[in-house]
Amino acid sequence: MERPADLAAAIDAAAETLIAVLDSAASRHQVPPTQLRVLALISSRQETNVNGLAELLDVVPSSASRLCDRLEATGLLRRVADPRDRREVRLVPTAAALTLLGELAERRQRAVQAVLDRMPTRMQHDLLLALLAFGRAATQSVPEPQTDSAAQTA
Repeated sequence: MERPADLAAAIDAAAETLIAVLDSAASRHQVPPTQLRVLALISSRQETNVNGLAELLDVVPSSASRLCDRLEATGLLRRVADPRDRREVRLVPTAAALTLLGELAERRQRAVQAVLDRMPTRMQHDLLLALLAFGRAATQSVPEPQTDSAAQTA
């Protein structure tokens, strides 16, 4: 079976629609999206410091530090000394931040479920299978291109 020419475009459009649904669910929070992203990153990476966060966000460390200052001021983030190296400072989400992230995840899932509920059950099942296959394909290592051995000896 040949792949439809517009499959990549359809996936891109669906991704944009999904992002809009997720953003709509998150819009009820008073925390800006960038700060929510930071909280999600540090809650999933317990060893994160400001420099590591800057790398994850692809920003300079001073920008990441100012972002952490704002989160700390709102009670969503704490800076704590690393028990293994007291010179290192780790970023730790507070209980309020974890509650916020949990509520956000629930809202987002409910928003997506509301869309899924408008789809026929069979289509939901097909979507699940397609998303699982897409996820597997996306995480497979890409084989390195074969090189001509004659070119390697030159």
